Amino acid sequence: MPADRARPVTLRDVAAEVGVSAKTVSNAFSRPDQLSTALRERVLAAARRLGYPGPNPLAAGLRRGRVGAVGVAYDNGLSYAFDDPVAVALLAGVTEVAEPAGSGLLLVPGSTDPARRLAAVTDAVVDGLVVSSVGDEDPLLAAAIARGLPLAVVDQPRPDRLAALGAPATPWVGVDDRAAAAAVARHLLGLGHRRLAVVSFGMHGDPIAPGLVDVATQEAATYAVTRDRLAGYRDAAERAGLDWAAVPVFHGGDSTPEVGEAGADAVLATDPRPTALLCLSDRLAEGALRAAARRGLRVPEDLSVAGFDDATTAAGLGLTTVRQPTREKGRAAGQALLDLLAGRPAPPPRTLPADLVVRTSTGPAG
Repeated sequence: MPADRARPVTLRDVAAEVGVSAKTVSNAFSRPDQLSTALRERVLAAARRLGYPGPNPLAAGLRRGRVGAVGVAYDNGLSYAFDDPVAVALLAGVTEVAEPAGSGLLLVPGSTDPARRLAAVTDAVVDGLVVSSVGDEDPLLAAAIARGLPLAVVDQPRPDRLAALGAPATPWVGVDDRAAAAAVARHLLGLGHRRLAVVSFGMHGDPIAPGLVDVATQEAATYAVTRDRLAGYRDAAERAGLDWAAVPVFHGGDSTPEVGEAGADAVLATDPRPTALLCLSDRLAEGALRAAARRGLRVPEDLSVAGFDDATTAAGLGLTTVRQPTREKGRAAGQALLDLLAGRPAPPPRTLPADLVVRTSTGPAG
């Protein structure tokens, strides 16, 4: 057989070279127990000689109706999956159940280019998709539903929004963000703080400029987690007699220490200066602590700071926060998706516990 053939070498070429059936060549690669050792070595030697790499695993998977990979779609850039400790914990949870089931993970990160974001879902070669914290209006989810991909959702959109999108049976797992946020706000109010401020991550799928936002903008947030955490803070503040419209709320585009530092700078520049900051994530709180240190403010004597998540870095920072079981979220969503792929019924929405953890970053109002 000429070495400079124009077309790729196929399984049938190897079969003809050895004088066996195509099935025998396939078994040499995928079911070696079906052949004698001598015959398998003959087949593999011929394959190497002809330059045949073996059966295409993707094509084989498609014939079986499975490709052996689940996608994890999220709203942030690719680096978020490796930099953010909460994202790392979520992916670890999904992996815990996917790996024993023989499935790998394909990351489907967010993109500022809507066409690329849609293509990432419509073209992704996956058996199903775990969707983690996307906005109510994100076209990614509508595209996945239109494609008929099996789905499991972490945090957002909420089950009522999934029903409105035509996927009411989609498994959902999350926490009661509103109640958890109210608990940490009550903690600060109980310490005597009346000058609160908030540092928030994204509120809308269509980015708006970072800065202080009014109540109407908060209520119109298309990210359910943001909307509910702000509502929880507001619930507690108004029960304590505070005027929520007078509470400075900073909107940032992401959940990073850099955004948290910028947000803390913005709210601490207001008059009167806040004595306590409610940050929607621990990463934002980490940046707020940097801003406080740069300004010479003592924590908690001059300024109390609270976060949300209880990320792996929170204890080292002495951060008061809300502990949510992020890894368990990943496990639960991954298992729900695997159940769907196996033809088992979708589990009902599952709300996991979230608990206030008090550390040294909060103290009595001065």
